[in-house]
Amino acid sequence: MGVFALIAAGGKLTTAGLGLPAIVTNASASSPVVLVCEHASNHIPAGLDSLGLSVDVQNSHVAWDPGAIEVASRLSVLLDARLVSSGVSRLVYDCNRPPSADGAMPAKSEVFDIPGNAGLSDADRADRVRRYYDPFRNTLSDTIAGVEGPVLVTIHSFTPVYMGQRRKTDIGVLHDSDARLADILLERASRHSDLVFERNQPYGPEDGVTHTLKEHATGSGLLNVMLEIRNDLIKTPKQQDAMAAIIAGWLSDGLTQLGVDLVGKDAPCDR
Repeated sequence: MGVFALIAAGGKLTTAGLGLPAIVTNASASSPVVLVCEHASNHIPAGLDSLGLSVDVQNSHVAWDPGAIEVASRLSVLLDARLVSSGVSRLVYDCNRPPSADGAMPAKSEVFDIPGNAGLSDADRADRVRRYYDPFRNTLSDTIAGVEGPVLVTIHSFTPVYMGQRRKTDIGVLHDSDARLADILLERASRHSDLVFERNQPYGPEDGVTHTLKEHATGSGLLNVMLEIRNDLIKTPKQQDAMAAIIAGWLSDGLTQLGVDLVGKDAPCDR
């Protein structure tokens, strides 16, 4: 059986949102920060017959971003921020991809074939969009619209070894055309941690990973950033607590420098 970790109110992990296209946590938060975790779950609805995948593959980084929802959940509490997460595996529908992208319902991920996504008809793809992407997009859009001066922060994790190559980045700070928040975070990163922070690593806009930022923030001028955390740094609850504390202080510092009024819970701004 898969892990299927999702979150509920109060930042506690639960399976209550299993299979839902979108889950909103801390909906009445006071902070302008809106957190997003598109790859929060590895749940594959029963009707899709596990997409033809083994349990090992379903539990691997191919199906979701391990540790990301745990860190995002803790950040939601530390920053008193709303959090929107997906309740299905990114192999069912990757909510950080538009419907037109091959990667939205990939037939292959890294070295793994995804049999349940092979040869999908136009009707099949449209059904996945209707069931999973549209509700997620609309929920996120509505959540952002309910916040004064919103700041969009998406939380992801990445595998330390990809296609046989070991990655040196600890935390990637990703942006598309609007680099305001990314710039100040990179400038002030060393105040908060000795980890290796890098711009647009291990992925960048050219890899199609900034869809959520473009769809919900850059076009309307909202501050935004995508954070990619190496998943071996957030495997345990202790690591997740530590990482969330670092990111909360770092984000608070950067946003304060940009003149954003953070009215949520206090977070440490210096080591």
